[in-house]
Amino acid sequence: MDGGQVAALIAAGAFLMLVLVLAVPILRLRHTVDAATRAINDLNDRTAPLLGNVNTTVENVNTALNQVHTSLDGVNLQLAKIDTMTGHAQNVTANVANLATVISAAAANPLIKVAAFGFGVRKAAAARRHAETEREVRDTIKQQRRAAKRANR
Repeated sequence: MDGGQVAALIAAGAFLMLVLVLAVPILRLRHTVDAATRAINDLNDRTAPLLGNVNTTVENVNTALNQVHTSLDGVNLQLAKIDTMTGHAQNVTANVANLATVISAAAANPLIKVAAFGFGVRKAAAARRHAETEREVRDTIKQQRRAAKRANR
């Protein structure tokens, strides 16, 4: 054997030692990878039903949201109708107010005249009664003075 063959044998032996030294961590790494694979498979088995439940919940929420949306559309439609009715009620109220103003103006003028006439009649009657009372008092005083003058004579 020459030197090249001995060197090849030493290199082959060193390579064999390297393979043996690396085989132990590789085997341990294989066990770690297997455990990780089992954990991932177990996690996958457990999350599949959860994801199914989440999908069902999301579908139920979407259904509820669609119902709420439909209800809100109905409410908005009713509010639009109420707005229309409120506008009509405002118009009716304005027309009634205008009519009341016209009737008030038409009725107030004659009523004011009647009230003023009634006040004037009452005042005239009170003045007449007062004048009659004054006349009676004057006549009484005159008669008393005349009687007093006749008694003094």
